[in-house]
Amino acid sequence: MEENKNRIKDLPKVERPREKLILKGPENLKDEELLAILLRTGREGKNVLDLAKQILNKHSKKRFLKMRYEDLIKVKGINEAKACTILASMELVKRALKIQDETLPIINSSKDVIAQAVYLRDRTREHLMTIYLNARNEMVWKKQSTFIGTLNTNLVHPREIFQEALKHNAASVILVHNHPSGDSEPSQDDLEITKRIIEAGKIMGIDVLDHIIITKTKAFSFKEKKLI
Repeated sequence: MEENKNRIKDLPKVERPREKLILKGPENLKDEELLAILLRTGREGKNVLDLAKQILNKHSKKRFLKMRYEDLIKVKGINEAKACTILASMELVKRALKIQDETLPIINSSKDVIAQAVYLRDRTREHLMTIYLNARNEMVWKKQSTFIGTLNTNLVHPREIFQEALKHNAASVILVHNHPSGDSEPSQDDLEITKRIIEAGKIMGIDVLDHIIITKTKAFSFKEKKLI
């Protein structure tokens, strides 16, 4: 019965970490509020926020994040279930960071772009692909078929490109499309579409770094030809 009085839901609404997280996002919570969400309940005579504060005052964040199961259950107020929740959360974050470090290719040149779009060389129809980069030029996403068919200004809309950019928090984009004809020179439509997308990007605050046209044997970079 005493434990029920120490649940997060028994705190005043403005002090409830879970509600605060939903309204303002996890980045706006204090360390003890984040830990309180994981702990869920306090202990006798101490609500969950006070317990979280006490734990973090006694153990630095760096030390706390390195604690093993055996160490956590020795902390007053952390039982087996809470220790498992904390360790599982920390392990999930570690794995996510490791995956990100290993799988985000860096795009520094047109060769790097072509390596991501090499499959387009053999397509018999035109495909427009968009590569999305973060501020460190790491590829956070690529949409392999933003558009399929002959590119023209009536059919290719910047909104389709920048909706994905916003979704993936991209700082910049690179456009790639193929010319099945074998001629890598841009058409008038290619030039006009690129110009429209660049202008839309300026409004959105998202840079268009390059537009590359590839064929089976050649490639044309708008950036290298100083068209961007």
